[in-house]
Amino acid sequence: MKQEATVKPYLIAKLKQEHCLWSYDNDSINDMPDDVLIELVMLYLDIDEINMLFSIFSYKKMKKAWIENVVAQGERYYNLNYFFAWYYFHAKRPRSYVKAMATRQLNKRLAA
Repeated sequence: MKQEATVKPYLIAKLKQEHCLWSYDNDSINDMPDDVLIELVMLYLDIDEINMLFSIFSYKKMKKAWIENVVAQGERYYNLNYFFAWYYFHAKRPRSYVKAMATRQLNKRLAA
């Protein structure tokens, strides 16, 4: 928990520096849900910062946030998602895995 107390503020500051939090109220930035932080770091920051996420969040939480928040965005981030599937989540067939997860997320949203 101590590491999380230093890593989360660093990542939020880095996202601010990259102008990724322009739509957030300054008072609510520190109360950002973990899945949103994971999504923004995966989309806008570098491997070093993504690795920091893995140091404070479980593999399971990271994978869930990735699938629900990043993969669900579909084709726009296909190459990035392919990389994540291969490098971080060790999918045996990353391209097929990303397509399957994107379809699953789309079907979930259509059913809701």
